[in-house]
Parts: sequence; structure tokens; C-alpha cells
Amino acid sequence: MAEIRIQKFLADAGYCSRRKAETLIETGHVRKNGRPVKLGDKTSYKDLITVDGEKVIMPRKKTFRYIMLNKPRGYVTTVSDELDRRCVMDLLDDVEERVYPIGRLDRNSEGLLLLTNDGRFANDIMHPSKHITKTYRVTVRPSVTEEQLAQMASGIVLDGKKTLPANIVVLNNEQGRVVLQVTIREGRNRQIRRMCEAVGLEVARLRRTSIGPVKLGMLKAGTWRDLTPEELRAIRNAIGKEQ
Repeated sequence: MAEIRIQKFLADAGYCSRRKAETLIETGHVRKNGRPVKLGDKTSYKDLITVDGEKVIMPRKKTFRYIMLNKPRGYVTTVSDELDRRCVMDLLDDVEERVYPIGRLDRNSEGLLLLTNDGRFANDIMHPSKHITKTYRVTVRPSVTEEQLAQMASGIVLDGKKTLPANIVVLNNEQGRVVLQVTIREGRNRQIRRMCEAVGLEVARLRRTSIGPVKLGMLKAGTWRDLTPEELRAIRNAIGKEQ
């Protein structure tokens, strides 16, 4: 194995995503041969890499898993939680491989969440340049005006930067309650909720229904399954990767 950056090593080993690995390195959780590392440091098989004292092993031959989960409300999208809240990993007790979430859904959101131990795959889906679409079914209150829809569709300034244009369809319009289908091409923190709040709408329910060509379908809340070969091929095509 040629030397590679330590964040790539952690991702390829299935420990976490590359983005998470960079955070772990920056916050001093990662050591190489007992010494703290910094972003840009490299490693090879001869080195001992640990995260909070736990040895990270790069399998010589790795079995990758690609899983979809219907995340229920009330679960946090982390591998573990210092506040002892319910984590999505609690729903995957029978998965032998050490998988981790690709991106996240906040605690009060639900729906499609992908998990894997393939670091390159996860990084490609999350990378902003890929613009992988994510579609949500969003119930808002009270009612929605054309001006509010136009504002969200054209882009909302969040943290000093305007969001990319979104596709918004009204699915159901009742007195005091509107159901929207919102498709975005980026994944900022709590983006849909913050877009709605910015135009004066309260989000009563938010459920992700698809990531790129992969759809949640009829998968029951709290259950998971492996992606089919067809789904995996479709999402790889969407991120520009060959089979």
C-alpha cells in the first residue's frame, strides 16, 4: 500500500466518512504511532493509526455494504451520542460490517438515509460538486403564498451564501396546512427547515423520500435493506462513477 492521507485511510477502512475523518483529525482524536496527526499527514500499512485509542485496521480484502434505512423521528444521525439519545445505529444491530451514515437527517426529520462502509462512495455522494438531488415531502404551516414558493425556489441566503435553485411542487393545499415536495441539489445543515423559516413557514413534518435515483418506496419506518444492484448502478451513474 502506497502512502495515503490519513483521512482517506479512515474512510477506506470504513471507520467514518472522509469529512468526519478530517474533523476527527482537526480536533486531535487521531494518532499515528502514538503521536497526534494533522490534516495532510500520510500513512501506510506499517503505521498504527488510532482514534481515541482504538486501533483502525485496513482490511486487505473488504466487503462493502450499501444500506438504505427509513429513519424514524427521534433518532440522531450519529454512530454514538454523548447525550445517550437514540442513534440510527441502534436500528442496525444485525449488520456485521461497521457502516456509517452518508450525510444526516436531523433528529426531528425522517425518511431515507444511506449508510455504507465505502468511504469513496460516501464522499462522492456528499461532495458539493456532484449536486446529487435530495427530495423531501414537507408539511408546513399555516398557508403558502406564491411569493414564498418563489423565494425558496430561487434561493435563500443562509450563512451569507445563497442556496442553489430548488424545485418545489405543491402536493396538497388545505386550510392552515400545505404539503410540499422540495428537491434540492446540496445538503447544508438543516437546509429545508431553515429555508422555510426564512420565509415565515413552520415545518410540521419533514421526510426525505429520495437521494438521486434511489427512492425510499414502501420501506417501513425503523427498518433497513441493502441497495439492489440496479439502485447501486443508478446512483453510481448519477455521481459519474463507472460500475
